[in-house]
Amino acid sequence: MVSAVEVRDLSKTYGKGPAAHTALRGVSFTVAEGELLSVVGPSGCGKTTLLKCVAGLLPATSGGAWVLGQRADGVPDGLAVVFQDYSRSLFPWMRVGRNVDFPLRSLGLGRAERRERVARALASVGLADKADRHPWQLSGGMQQRVAIARALAYRPRVLLMDEPFASVDAQTRAGLEDLTQRVHREAGMTILFVTHDIDESVYLADRVLVLRRSPGGILTEMDVDLPDARDQITTKSLPAFVRQRSQVARHIRTASGTEDATADATAAPGAEPAGPRRTAVTN
Repeated sequence: MVSAVEVRDLSKTYGKGPAAHTALRGVSFTVAEGELLSVVGPSGCGKTTLLKCVAGLLPATSGGAWVLGQRADGVPDGLAVVFQDYSRSLFPWMRVGRNVDFPLRSLGLGRAERRERVARALASVGLADKADRHPWQLSGGMQQRVAIARALAYRPRVLLMDEPFASVDAQTRAGLEDLTQRVHREAGMTILFVTHDIDESVYLADRVLVLRRSPGGILTEMDVDLPDARDQITTKSLPAFVRQRSQVARHIRTASGTEDATADATAAPGAEPAGPRRTAVTN
């Protein structure tokens, strides 16, 4: 299996001397081409630091990350990032179409091809008729869809998403989750998805990586045993979803130092109570 992302013994320390803080220590994992890997963990476990190191936005203190075979000493070719704060990632003075077009100019594409990419990307996120609007004229969910469209227009092989739906309402979030599922299936791109939401981590992913509390490291990883085609009602009612969601929740409690997760290994499908529809770790 070919790896799109490789993280090798990555450590990240902020500062020096007595005030130094080690956010990550000895993290190693791979993400296969076409895989969607979600990363969860307790507050302060280094999820965003990890993603920024993979994106080449932060230098690792030791070890490192490779994207498509290229060491992430700067932003690697073939990679795009969608951040949580869509209001800061979009240029408010530019219309939506110009926002989506902006990163394409660095590719040396002709105007006609850029226009075609922008139109297709906006159509894919349901915003074909919003190209002439300004971001501030759109709802928060629509603005995040513009940010996703901008990444899609770039046509990356690897997409990094840093808690991208944390700032929108529950109904909008469900729609954006389904959009991510569809993009992943149709484009076949590799996605590394950082989230603090346990339900989301299981619903979206092929595999879940759980980080322990600072200094962050890998507590465990789990394959997600769900059908490839998923929807918000049917999938989240499946005994397998309920069981795996509960396993991730227990692992996160263990990572926080609040619970022993040994019961995870013996949890039977359907044995957990229904519980709330969505379980989140405060971030």
